[in-house]
Amino acid sequence: MASISLKQIQKSFGEVEVVKGLDLEIPNGQFTVLVGPSGCGKTTTLRMIAGLETVDSGVIQIGDKDVTKLEPKDRDVAMVFQNYALYAHLSVADNIGFPLRSKGVKKEEISSRVAEVAASLGISELLKRKPKELSGGQQQRVAIGRAIIRNPQVFLFDEPLSNLDAKLRLEMRTEIIRLQRRLGTTAVYVTHDQEEAMTLSDVMVVMKDGVIKQLGKPDDIYKKPVDVFVAEFVGSPKMNLVKGHASAGNFTAQSGFQIKVDPKLSGEITLGIRPEDVKITNKDASSTQGKVEILEQLGPRAILTIQSGNQQITAVVDNENLKQITDKTNISINSHLEDHHYFETSTGKRLN
Repeated sequence: MASISLKQIQKSFGEVEVVKGLDLEIPNGQFTVLVGPSGCGKTTTLRMIAGLETVDSGVIQIGDKDVTKLEPKDRDVAMVFQNYALYAHLSVADNIGFPLRSKGVKKEEISSRVAEVAASLGISELLKRKPKELSGGQQQRVAIGRAIIRNPQVFLFDEPLSNLDAKLRLEMRTEIIRLQRRLGTTAVYVTHDQEEAMTLSDVMVVMKDGVIKQLGKPDDIYKKPVDVFVAEFVGSPKMNLVKGHASAGNFTAQSGFQIKVDPKLSGEITLGIRPEDVKITNKDASSTQGKVEILEQLGPRAILTIQSGNQQITAVVDNENLKQITDKTNISINSHLEDHHYFETSTGKRLN
């Protein structure tokens, strides 16, 4: 196990600067997730840690060792790829044991270690099969097993679950968390799925355009996004963001939407309200009026798309609170002041 330190890492492809002076400290044993939209630099950062991409400038340390210019094989890291990267002609057992064979470990020890790793992943009965005989989830377990057997200082995961269906993604997410907690190995995981990032990470790193926008515990980022980008990116359904003018505790949007806000605010702001913080009731003259345009049932909850003037608002509501509300029902919209997020419209930065 080892900590990871990235200091002023910069990487360009031609004239395009992909990673821009990135600083990141990952403590020993921590599960860190890099998350952001396509092109934000997260995968390039991971590949630079692995040694699969060179660094234009800056320093990468794993433990107390400068690995900036070392070959991948000399960094003591194991990487799990999106496409599994299994050897088609080898059995599951041989795929898992391959890293040990390449190091000249004795056959008896390899067999013992393979059996141990396979048992921990629940794939002992698959050891004689070839990759083409496995499901996507089984192939991913084999790929993870091949990484585990090396007992590396660092695990690197490059969107390893993106090729799986929703049910398998959920199962494998749980497996990865369980394994990392049991082994205590430092892990860096890349994904574009913010829900996956929030579920897996000890610390979540939100990236955009080659820089870190916010770093912290998932719950802290969710509750206090530093700017409009993070507010909209983290959370599903995404946060309602409404531009308008605040004065004397009243907020009026450019779309005509109105609601009570913190009376200390004044001027042009962007108001943010999480869908689960939107309160709806039957029509009440003291609240903002709206009409339910779409109602999506999701078991115990429902997602409502509400039209209020020219403003569209998304709400997440428990079914027990829906009562007589259906598509096209006229309703009132409200929210608690403590649930509001306020951003400076000109810069997008958080105000409260």
